[in-house]
Amino acid sequence: MTKNEEKKIRIKYIRNLEKFFNEASLSLKKENFDLEKFREKVLKNAKILKKDPFVFINSNYIKNLENFANTCLNFSMEQNDLLKQVHFIEKLKKNQNYKKDKYKNYLKEYM
Repeated sequence: MTKNEEKKIRIKYIRNLEKFFNEASLSLKKENFDLEKFREKVLKNAKILKKDPFVFINSNYIKNLENFANTCLNFSMEQNDLLKQVHFIEKLKKNQNYKKDKYKNYLKEYM
């Protein structure tokens, strides 16, 4: 398998995980949350994850997405616990983005 093929598979896997996460988090955050509708939506979106093979990625964000998907599919946790996971994953994604040093303002002091 070439590097480009591996990259395509990896990107597709990550996108599918994020798609599953977004759908599940939106239904969890609704004010009129219904457990049966949530289960239906999760099972429907689980088909998205089953299309592509599992890819090992060594990233905290991706590992937490995988754990979230697995806990949603097990239906073992309640809404509040799942919402805590959602907020934690959103925080991880937010902290994942960073600026390069050349864009920081601390260099302007020396000029």
